[in-house]
Amino acid sequence: MADKIAIIGPGAVGSYVGAFLVREGEDVTFIDMWPEHVETMKSRGLRASGSQGDFTVPVKAMHLTEAQNIYEKFDMAFVTVKSYDTEWATHFIKRYVKPEGLFLSIQNCWNDPVIGGIVGSNRALGCIASHIEVALWEPGHVLRGGEPGRDHGHVVFRVGEHDGRITERSKAIAEKLNCIDDAYATDNLWGERWSKLCQNGMGNAISSISGMGSQDMAQDSRLRLIRIHLAKEGAQVGLAMGLNVVDMNGKPAALWADADKGDVFEELDDFMSLRGGNVNWLASMAQDVKKGRHSEIDFMNGLICEKGREVAVATPFHDAIVNSMHGIDNGSLKQSPDNVDGILRAAGRL
Repeated sequence: MADKIAIIGPGAVGSYVGAFLVREGEDVTFIDMWPEHVETMKSRGLRASGSQGDFTVPVKAMHLTEAQNIYEKFDMAFVTVKSYDTEWATHFIKRYVKPEGLFLSIQNCWNDPVIGGIVGSNRALGCIASHIEVALWEPGHVLRGGEPGRDHGHVVFRVGEHDGRITERSKAIAEKLNCIDDAYATDNLWGERWSKLCQNGMGNAISSISGMGSQDMAQDSRLRLIRIHLAKEGAQVGLAMGLNVVDMNGKPAALWADADKGDVFEELDDFMSLRGGNVNWLASMAQDVKKGRHSEIDFMNGLICEKGREVAVATPFHDAIVNSMHGIDNGSLKQSPDNVDGILRAAGRL
């Protein structure tokens, strides 16, 4: 019998993952706070399109206010909300999960400790979704832009226990996700998570602040410099924390940490100039800005700044990014390529 799975807050990643699981016969319920998304899924099903084909599946969907009608508890809950919604969403869904049930964070940032603190780390697992470009531009329809990782030898889903053990349940969840793209159980959740945080941190906010897509950023030498230094600072902080930081964008964390060296910078600059992708893709945070939503900046670049202070590693580029993104969030700064020079100036590079 298939596990009963709840997906709480199905945005782009949650909707994409859920659509494939339903197609594979899993018993999935989508619980969301966006009324139009819920109503579209109820009336038309959930459509997934893009690089892995185009299909629509009928799904079970409900608004948060309808959860009171849940009588049979779930075996596991996938937490896919934005970071700032993690705490309340975990408390909310906890009451509808069996006492022995599991909670899986498929989110950006560093939310595993929050979830573990609410449900117990023995019931919580993390899942990194590495290099999966998805967007939910309209209710009931999720789009994947980039090519599947398994076509290029890249493992997209990495499922891990908080204590670093590889367990039967982490392997079982990875096996479920393997129907979407390559997946494995990892013994290095925190090093994997930090690597993804740094990769998000070097692209999401600067795309949001400038309004530039992946191809635009790859072609702009100023953007490449900023992104390389964001990666450098993130790598330095993670390594200073004692984490086993896995490769970031296919390059070792130690190499990014040495980006101030001239020959290393040139190597990374050449590398970044080729990382525009097949489409001029907007990062997830930039998608949020387009939708008028609040960003995850304090949970992403802001966390790198916070941890940097704890381990005495300076993060001037992340500090500048956080400050500018706060302006985008509060409306005092408008999204524009003109903001790029301001970041360089704030970081002491102009």
